[in-house]
Amino acid sequence: MSQTTERQFLLDSRGTSRELGAFVVGAAFDRTGAVAAFALGDGTVRLTPPHPTMDWPVVEAHDGTVLAIAADARPGFVTGGDDGRFLRIGPDGTVTELARFGSKWVEHVAAFADARSGVLACSVGKSAHLFTVAGQPLKTLTHPSTVTGLALDSKGKRVAASHYNGCSLWFVAAKTDSPRFMEWKGSHTGVVLHPAADAVVTSMQENSLHGWRLADGQHMRMSGYPSKTESMSFTRSGKWLATSGAESIVLWPFFGGGPMGKAPTELAGGDNVTCTRVACHPQHEAVAAGFSDGLVALADIGTGRILPAVPPGHGAVSALAWSADGSRLALGTETGFAALIDFTPR
Repeated sequence: MSQTTERQFLLDSRGTSRELGAFVVGAAFDRTGAVAAFALGDGTVRLTPPHPTMDWPVVEAHDGTVLAIAADARPGFVTGGDDGRFLRIGPDGTVTELARFGSKWVEHVAAFADARSGVLACSVGKSAHLFTVAGQPLKTLTHPSTVTGLALDSKGKRVAASHYNGCSLWFVAAKTDSPRFMEWKGSHTGVVLHPAADAVVTSMQENSLHGWRLADGQHMRMSGYPSKTESMSFTRSGKWLATSGAESIVLWPFFGGGPMGKAPTELAGGDNVTCTRVACHPQHEAVAAGFSDGLVALADIGTGRILPAVPPGHGAVSALAWSADGSRLALGTETGFAALIDFTPR
C-alpha cells in the first residue's frame, strides 16, 4: 500500500495463526471476548483456546458449509448452514440445534443481548425467523423475495432485511408485524443499520450502495465502485461508513449533511489490489481492512495513518472481526489461513 508507513507487521510480534484447510466464511468473538470462532466451508467451526500455543478445537457443526456466524446473545456463537440448521455453539464446543428448516439454507444469522433480554435471528429463503435467548420461536417475518442480508440495530429493537427492490424494517416487539418498506428498484445484496438508527444502507448488485435516512425517508445514493461491495461497517460514532469494493478503504461521511453531496474519504490504496473486507474498531475511529492479496491493515480515520497487520500471500481476506473491547482482531482468508492479533497494551 502506498500509504503504509511501517514494514513490520503486527502478526509477527502480536499474532498467532493457523492453516485451517478450508475457506474461512466468517469470524466472530463471543460476548465475553474470551473466545474467537472461525466458520469454515467444510462445515466445521474452529474455536480459539485461552492460550495461543494450544490446538484450536474443531467443532463438527454443519453437514455441508457454514454460511454465517455471529456472537450469541449468550457466551458462544450462533451459526447457519446449507444443511438447513440454525445452531448454537457454546464456548466449550457444545452444539445445540435451535431450528431445522429441511433442505432450505440458513444464510444469515444475527443476535443481540442486553441486561434483561435478547433476540436471535436467522434468514431462510423469504423469511426471517426470530427466537428468544432461550431458543424458543418468537415470530416469522415474511418478505417479498429472498432475504439477502440481516441486521439488528444497536438496541435490539429493530431488524432490517435486504431483498429485491429494497429492504424491510421490523420492530422486534411489535404486537402486529407490519414492516416499514424502504424501496429502491434493483437487487440489494446486504444491509447495515446506523448505530444511532439514523439510516439504513444496502449494498447492490450494480456496484453501488443505496441508503435511506430514517427520519424522513430521504434517499442516499453512493456509487463509483469498480466491484461489488461485500462488506460494510459503521464506526461506533456513526460518523463514517467503511466499505469494501474498491482499491482502497472507502469511507462515506454520515455527518454534516452527508453522504449526499459529499465525496468519500479513501485510505490505504494505491497498489491496484481490491479491499475485500472491513471492520470498524468498536471503541475508536479506526477500521481494519483486508485485501484480495491477503494484506490486512489498520487505518486511523482521523490521521490517515496506516498500520500493517498481516502481510500479503495468504489468499483473499474473507473474514474480519473485533472483540467487543477492541483488544483483539480475528481474520481469515479464502485459502484457510486464520489469525488472531492482540492489541493489549504492553
